[in-house]
Amino acid sequence: MPEAVIVSALRTPIGTAMKGTLRDTDAYQLADHMVGSTVAELGRSGIDDIVLGEGLYGGGVVARHAAITAGLTSVPGLAQNRHCAAGQAAVQSAAASVRAGMDQLVLAGGVNSASTSPRFKRRASSEKDAEWVDWFPPTHPDRPDAPNMDMSITVGWNAAVKAGVSRQEMDEWALGSHRKAIQAIDEGRFKEEIVPIETPHGLFEVDEHPRRDTSIEKLAALKPLHPEIEGFSITAGNACGANDGAALLGIASDRLGLPALGAIKAWASVGVDPASTGLAPVEAIPKALGRARLSLSDVDLFEINEAFASMCVATIKLLDIDPDIVNVSGSGCSLGHPVAATGARMLVTLVHELRRRGGGIGVAAMCAGGGMGSATVIEVPAP
Repeated sequence: MPEAVIVSALRTPIGTAMKGTLRDTDAYQLADHMVGSTVAELGRSGIDDIVLGEGLYGGGVVARHAAITAGLTSVPGLAQNRHCAAGQAAVQSAAASVRAGMDQLVLAGGVNSASTSPRFKRRASSEKDAEWVDWFPPTHPDRPDAPNMDMSITVGWNAAVKAGVSRQEMDEWALGSHRKAIQAIDEGRFKEEIVPIETPHGLFEVDEHPRRDTSIEKLAALKPLHPEIEGFSITAGNACGANDGAALLGIASDRLGLPALGAIKAWASVGVDPASTGLAPVEAIPKALGRARLSLSDVDLFEINEAFASMCVATIKLLDIDPDIVNVSGSGCSLGHPVAATGARMLVTLVHELRRRGGGIGVAAMCAGGGMGSATVIEVPAP
């Protein structure tokens, strides 16, 4: 089989939803910008498909819209939705098609605009004149131990309880996430991966969600989201934000001979009980590494999404991972979690950070609503 190599890895800066710089830039504009930027880098010939994760954006195929905007009328487009792992699933689908020899060059990633996401309605009953009520697509059947509309319990708190993660551990991890993200920004480590985007509020060039002024005292002072639950310690400070952004990778057959940034070695997605959603990476990471014929000790860097600090710390604890090689430039608690784009964003950052360090093996992993998890293994060669 041909090998699936990464020939481009770009993203927008991540915006804070509703009040940030991307608040008036919708998912279509984000996708158009990323596809246009990637086409400018790779050229418009030979692109077989565009696959974009676009969870909860209301249907349609954003990827086809971006293809037409970029003048790629013969390129079809595909929408992927594996909730939080949608962007990663898009990259995995592209790699599978390339390795199967069906496609030679696919643009794959994810796009998310929490600021402009449509709101859904459904009829309250089957009666002809029934009232239309607000509706949000559930991730799984509702249960008391895993409410499908409250991830702070289903993902954050359940993971903390099952893995014995304390409030102090969560807050310390969240603080470290902000500090690492700020350091990466100040050192210019994101410049190669970020494509600035013009918005109604000016040129947007730098991730705006990380907080320079946060401290362990400020985080400790935040009230838990569910004070009625004894011991509940998930707060707005040790959880991810609501965010806007997009990320896109070019996935090509190595037989095309394009300069490669790295290669996708293997991937795996898993299902777990919805109440254990936050621990899904504990299953997905070893499964993906096994498919790559690698072990945890072979990994140089991990990206484990911080949907909640608790699930990231839990994964580190349960798999006995060195925390110093996890999210070295921050993640969901600091950079933010533009849901359908996050999986691709993690891979973009992982590729560039491994290149900066001289190459190696990287793993991007995350949980996804409804009791799902996914992990992707990449290898970046030494310069």
